[in-house]
Amino acid sequence: MDKDAIWDWKELKPLYKSLAEEEITEKNIKDWLAGWTEAGAKADETYNRVYIATSVNTADKEAEERFSDFMENTYPDWQAEEQKLKEKLLASGLSAPGFEIPLRNMRAEADLFREENLPLIVQEEKLNTAHDKIMGAQTVEWQGEERTVRYMEVVLRETDRKARRSGWEKMAARQLDDREAINQNWREFMKLRAEMAANAGKENFRAYRWQYLKRFDYTPEDCKSFHRAIEEAVVPAVERLAERRRKKLGLDSLRYYDLFVDLSGEEPLVPFKNARELTDISTEIFRRVHPKFGEYFRTMDEEGLLDLPNRVNKAAGGFTADLCWSRLPFVFANAVGIHDDVQTVLHEGGHAFHAFEAFKLPYIQQFNESGIPMEFAEVASMSMEYLTTPYLTAEQGGFYSKKDAARAIVDHVETDLRFWPYMAIVDAFQHWAYENPEEGTDPDACDVKWMELEKRFRPYIDWSGFEDVMMTGWQRKDHIHQVPFYYVEYGLALLGSVQVWRNSIQNQEKAVAQYRAALALGGTAPLPKLFETAGAKFSFDAKTLGEAAALMEGKINELEGMY
Repeated sequence: MDKDAIWDWKELKPLYKSLAEEEITEKNIKDWLAGWTEAGAKADETYNRVYIATSVNTADKEAEERFSDFMENTYPDWQAEEQKLKEKLLASGLSAPGFEIPLRNMRAEADLFREENLPLIVQEEKLNTAHDKIMGAQTVEWQGEERTVRYMEVVLRETDRKARRSGWEKMAARQLDDREAINQNWREFMKLRAEMAANAGKENFRAYRWQYLKRFDYTPEDCKSFHRAIEEAVVPAVERLAERRRKKLGLDSLRYYDLFVDLSGEEPLVPFKNARELTDISTEIFRRVHPKFGEYFRTMDEEGLLDLPNRVNKAAGGFTADLCWSRLPFVFANAVGIHDDVQTVLHEGGHAFHAFEAFKLPYIQQFNESGIPMEFAEVASMSMEYLTTPYLTAEQGGFYSKKDAARAIVDHVETDLRFWPYMAIVDAFQHWAYENPEEGTDPDACDVKWMELEKRFRPYIDWSGFEDVMMTGWQRKDHIHQVPFYYVEYGLALLGSVQVWRNSIQNQEKAVAQYRAALALGGTAPLPKLFETAGAKFSFDAKTLGEAAALMEGKINELEGMY
């Protein structure tokens, strides 16, 4: 990765100044947009690079200082200049081919922008970094070694229930140690966000965030309809799977640490020995889906744009960041040697390929991740998890025997089915918190609300004796803290992705072609059109959800017959 691809404000300012001073005409509009793309891509790549540096090592003081310096001394000026250019272009009344959606987005951004919010956004980023530090430092002693909380997820897949329980209890106790620190950070988040919304003239932060996320194609009420559809069409299917699991494990009730163990009774899947093997096999799988995808992933590997293994003082989770000037994506993960790591890399690979395909568009407003609806960005990633299923076996270049591949697919599909109710909890919690900001700022009230939602959407989990762990579940979902309201996208995208999977079962080549065509649209089409191009329907209803859940439950039953 080219660490020199970082620009400070002294280098960026002349680019923006020249654009602000230049008159926009029908004759020069394309060149002017190309100049804006150069300036914006350099600034955006700088932001992502300094952010990445704080994520790969949360204990790196220099990286933290570089990020703080950027946020304090470049970010406000950059955003102010971006605002000027948006207003200038909108005032000109001019456009370019494929620019209708970017213009729509700009109108929303221009309406939302307030200069007084820039320092608040800087503060919010600092709170995000503080949250990362809290979560990144969580370790436990396990079998004589210091292990990250993320690593302990491996233990949840142990066939020995006593080991699973012991590991989970250690992990839960360690997470509860940070309860008050996370509570305090949350109070600060909520206060800051209320101020941002008020500055922008919005009734609450949800209204502010809705416009910020450019949600033009659905409403908060649609989300609540989606929650109800999940309760009607998915929760019963998940309860059937849970009851089957309880019986197969010979238990009186299911604990959280019983949800991930393989029902075959065999040891947990061990798909790879190290990050090198994970990278090489994933590259081959991507190549089999489409040769271009394998080529893209190999390029990232060669350019040092893959940071896959878990380690101490590394931020939690996984993400893909676009380096817009270099026209290359960066993938971040926390692999510890379980099948979930394979799914993460396949998922983030989908995001990366979306970037590669969209980077072929001429202007940053068309290809930048901020201009692509997140609901469809997640179709790109989740669909890749399904499009790769035929290639998980070793004979197809993958990780497993046929039996183990079946186990892996069952694990994936069952996990996705269980995800919809969990997604509904996360999304419903956020709607409640920002509709009722006084209660939502109170961590005790948050605990009570989370417990209520757990009982509504995941009644099959026995939390008795561990109610404090259950009710603090909202503390352990990074999205709630760091990217508010960015979670329903996963639920909507999963529905789109299962439809892509359905298509691929019927005709893999056609489904991949439709998928790739949709990725290439970048941010030039509205959300329903992106889904349609990929061969899916953008929907919130119980009927579509029910059809998807039936396909998934049926595949689980079919594949279980292979082991």
